[in-house]
Amino acid sequence: QVQLVESGGGLVQAGGSLRLSCAASGTIGSINTMGWYRQAPGKQRELVASITSGRSLNYADSVKGRFTISRDNAKNTVYLQMASLKPEDTAVYYCNAEITNWGTLRREDYWGQGTQVTVSS
Repeated sequence: QVQLVESGGGLVQAGGSLRLSCAASGTIGSINTMGWYRQAPGKQRELVASITSGRSLNYADSVKGRFTISRDNAKNTVYLQMASLKPEDTAVYYCNAEITNWGTLRREDYWGQGTQVTVSS
């Protein structure tokens, strides 16, 4: 059973920084792309940033230059360093991992439980 456990959310003032972490356990295959999504109240879930196993990066335009995604393959962990936070960054942040199952060779998507990030003005 794959589990993604997030940590690092919280309340911060505008202009501040936070670092999110997401550790995958019980992995049953190779972890391909890992990423962070967010969902604000009344809005759809959106991609914030992603990183492939080869460390190719992708960022939403709204966070470019402010957020940095990284991963530690040895620890099956992905990080999101968030700086210059704005009130519009307020959302529940979800970790995502795409894993190729060693048994079935199918790609499977897994999600964390979400962590709240609140940026006050």
